[in-house]
Amino acid sequence: MPLIDFCHIPVSIIKRSEGRSAVAAAAYRSGTKLTNEWDGLTHDYTRKGGVVHAEIMLPAHAPPEFADRSTLWNSVEQIEKARDSQLAREIEAALPRELSREQQLSLVRAYVKDNFVDKGMCADFAIHDKGTGNPHVHIMLTVRPLKENGAWGAKCRKAYDLDENGQRIPDGKGGWKNHREDTTDWNDKGNVEIWRAAWAAYTNRALEAAGQPALVDHRSYKRRGIDKIPSVHLGPAASQMEKRGIRTDKGEVNRQIAADNKLLKEIKARITRLYNWSKAEAEKLEGQQLSMIELWEAQQQLKRPDTRTGKIRALQESAALFSFMQANEIKTMQQLHDKISDMNSSYYDLRGKIVQAERRIATLTERGEMWAQYNKYKPIRKQLAKVKPEKRELFEQRHSRELILYDAAARYLKELKDSGEEITPKAWQREIDLLTAQKQVDTIDMKAMREELKAVERLRKAADQLARQEQDKSHDRGPER
Repeated sequence: MPLIDFCHIPVSIIKRSEGRSAVAAAAYRSGTKLTNEWDGLTHDYTRKGGVVHAEIMLPAHAPPEFADRSTLWNSVEQIEKARDSQLAREIEAALPRELSREQQLSLVRAYVKDNFVDKGMCADFAIHDKGTGNPHVHIMLTVRPLKENGAWGAKCRKAYDLDENGQRIPDGKGGWKNHREDTTDWNDKGNVEIWRAAWAAYTNRALEAAGQPALVDHRSYKRRGIDKIPSVHLGPAASQMEKRGIRTDKGEVNRQIAADNKLLKEIKARITRLYNWSKAEAEKLEGQQLSMIELWEAQQQLKRPDTRTGKIRALQESAALFSFMQANEIKTMQQLHDKISDMNSSYYDLRGKIVQAERRIATLTERGEMWAQYNKYKPIRKQLAKVKPEKRELFEQRHSRELILYDAAARYLKELKDSGEEITPKAWQREIDLLTAQKQVDTIDMKAMREELKAVERLRKAADQLARQEQDKSHDRGPER
């Protein structure tokens, strides 16, 4: 059973300012046909495949009619008057393939109830599974609280600024200084981390209950202090191409990442074993330590291969060991241990460089792909702007995939720009090329270290043989009388 190390759980807001609607999103997620009474548009996704379950969960004080998807989300659309209103929050999470459909459903219901519905939110979730190995759930949540009588409440309220004595502060215009504050804590920035951690915890419990030992962690490798390179998300299109044997750019990145992780793991294990062995040998009393001459002679006596190729390889290994010991002036076990300690330090330096470079390359690659995606579907978005209102819905249905991909890329690039990053695709590619070249140099150095480790392992093998021979002698002599 492979471990499920990291689960990506995106959390986003459905905003009217981005041309989106809660009704359209709910129709798409649930694979149903809904009419948005706010703008009169009908959204028909009844032909959409892959929706295996859709369900609405309500807090106790919500109107019973909200159990109807059209009623719920049209009520949201009607209460939000502004053109830039936030309509709903959406959470997407991957479902463990190790769980049955009923187990997946139980997991989602428990998570939604405990983390959202019990807090007063209305939830509309849909499980998608096209049979391509990517089952996942979309959870839409209301962002405006309900009053105890079932009516919509206020999202925020006016609060007066107070001085150190708890008194209101005059604003100099005949009024009082004030600010707006949320009526709930649903928008707290820390919630995203809480919700992601909760999903990992609930998923782990569900897996354990099903007798599956896989572990899910919402934190990235970097946050957990793991120098392992995370793979990039393939997405449905690339996943399908890879399954059909068509190699994709993202697939190539992941294959290289897998190879790098394998190399790093292998060398770490080998160098750790040799470090511990050489340390133990170096700490022995002087008369009990093996000399390099003894080890050299013992490795010469190791079982010789019978084939010509094997004999040549054995000679090459002996030559490599001799060269290693001579180049590093190793004459004692302490000197050998010091060399392995240096190799250990070099390993961690190289590993840090390789991991950092690979992470940066993955980030820049994603940026480049989102830029390409944005430009690819931008003409479709421009065509939509020119379509007559009465034909707009039909156009959106025919080009829903292209428009969704365009919107996703546009949001990604906007968030990137808002964070202070410049949109510089050519500079991204130049940096990728430089990082790739440097990573190749570091990888070559890492592989060269593997050859040196192989030479030291020959010494350790010889030491083990000497230890066995000594044990055999002691056994032959029998106990002293």
